[in-house]
Amino acid sequence: MSLSATTAPPSPPASPPPATHRRRRGYLLNRLDLRFSPYLYIAPFFLIFGSFGLYPMLRTAWMSLHDWDMIGDHSFIGIDNYTRLFTDEYFWNALVNTFGMFALSTIPQLLLALFLANLLNRTILRAKTFFRMAIFVPNVVSVAAVAIVFGMLFQREYGLFNWLLSFVGVDQVDWDGQTWSSWTAIATMVNWRWTGYNTLILLAGMQAIPRDLYEAAAIDGAGQWRQFWQITLPMLKPTFIFVVILSTIGGMQLFTEPLLFGNGSIIGGDQRQFQTLAMYMYEMGIVNLNSAGYGAAVAWAIFMIIVLVSLVNFVLVRRTAK
Repeated sequence: MSLSATTAPPSPPASPPPATHRRRRGYLLNRLDLRFSPYLYIAPFFLIFGSFGLYPMLRTAWMSLHDWDMIGDHSFIGIDNYTRLFTDEYFWNALVNTFGMFALSTIPQLLLALFLANLLNRTILRAKTFFRMAIFVPNVVSVAAVAIVFGMLFQREYGLFNWLLSFVGVDQVDWDGQTWSSWTAIATMVNWRWTGYNTLILLAGMQAIPRDLYEAAAIDGAGQWRQFWQITLPMLKPTFIFVVILSTIGGMQLFTEPLLFGNGSIIGGDQRQFQTLAMYMYEMGIVNLNSAGYGAAVAWAIFMIIVLVSLVNFVLVRRTAK
């Protein structure tokens, strides 16, 4: 007699307890959070940059390839606006003015900022916090107020600087009537306003240098001057490069100071003796509505000049700071 064994169907696997589901879900959410949350945190910056930075740049590049009339139609002309720059005497005049004021403002400004930062960082000085705050005051003053005050100081008839020059036998200088004098006046205004700003940045870089290096150098007999050259400058190189590039960008975009110094004249004096590239771009792109495409080409020329000058400054500073 044979017996047929009946097998029961396999029982379904037991479902994991609810606690296991919660742990797995929490693990997945944690992975997603670690992977995607950084992009969400930086997304506002890219949205703002895309709306107010990247799109205007691309739009300006597109306009520069057209004969663009702000109150009419526009037609594609390729790189004709850029080739026109090479034969435009007003563009070259603005370029020379910009570099002239840049040299008179940026170089003395950085040297003075480096000296003041080292003075506030190394010496035994009372009320250091007060002086650090006071040196930043010119930067928070309205640029319009700065231009008005310096415009009075550089007046030909009753200005303070001409009065001081009279004591050493120098005749009255028409500060806004000549090229070199207008460059000097505007550069003085820029130096007064931005030296304190660069000083604080360099001071922050100096304070990040470990004090142990200075103590060891002092024990070895190194004086203040040798410590500055052997420790401060090499360790300050990244900060100084940042300040140089920042000053280069600001110097190449100089606009408000010369505009107010010339009492609102966009051509920069009767003979365009202190018209900068930014002022010329504004004249072509905004004031002359029928040459907006050419103004856009000037804007891109300024951008390329800033990139080139910044790279040159970067290489020079890296080599000299070694």
